[in-house]
Amino acid sequence: MSGTTLTIEGPDGAFSGYLARPAGGKWPGVVVIQEIFGVNKVMRDICDGLAAQGYVALCPDLFWRIEPGIQLTDKTDAEWKRAFELFQAFDVDAGLQDLQATITALRGQAGVTGKVGTVGYCLGGLLAYLTATRTDADCAVGYYGVGIEGRLAEAGRIKKPLLLHIAGKDQFVPPAAQKSVREGLAGTPLVSILGYAENDHAFARVGGAHYDARAAGLANAATAAFFAAWLG
Repeated sequence: MSGTTLTIEGPDGAFSGYLARPAGGKWPGVVVIQEIFGVNKVMRDICDGLAAQGYVALCPDLFWRIEPGIQLTDKTDAEWKRAFELFQAFDVDAGLQDLQATITALRGQAGVTGKVGTVGYCLGGLLAYLTATRTDADCAVGYYGVGIEGRLAEAGRIKKPLLLHIAGKDQFVPPAAQKSVREGLAGTPLVSILGYAENDHAFARVGGAHYDARAAGLANAATAAFFAAWLG
């Protein structure tokens, strides 16, 4: 397993991504979609973990139009402030175009079977949902996505399996929003929703303030089974 930087050609220009792959053989691909902190160590570690599970994982720099190479942590107020500024400045529609370009680039990598899924966290959780409505990804997983309730009009476009992990006490996704998501997707047979009633936002972010090893373990095991079913 090794991690490298890959240049991805998008519709508006080139941007970078962190690529991790198993040694030898042919493997499915997974596009890892960043939080509001950029392609930082947390995201790279997720890619490395997926590579250890037998996936070629690629995390694109979706903030490249604003400032390429952003790598923040969740440890200081200044970094949180900058992360929220980036979140506010981010163009979701352009980001989805970049994600389609990333999916296409990953499919074209040597050693990739052709099947590619997505997994995203926080902002990336919303974007993972939207990859199920706007891209040709083979499946998608979203962890505590922020703002899905405002995009439910797209639910009818979902053509591939989608798994959502929802934190019951998510400070950024209030109960009314969670209810809207559950009700808005209830009639979509390709969507599965798992809830974590006592957990807050980012319960799966290793080292984060709300990290919960038990809940993260359950969610990650469900994600692993989901990818094995749809990408294997």
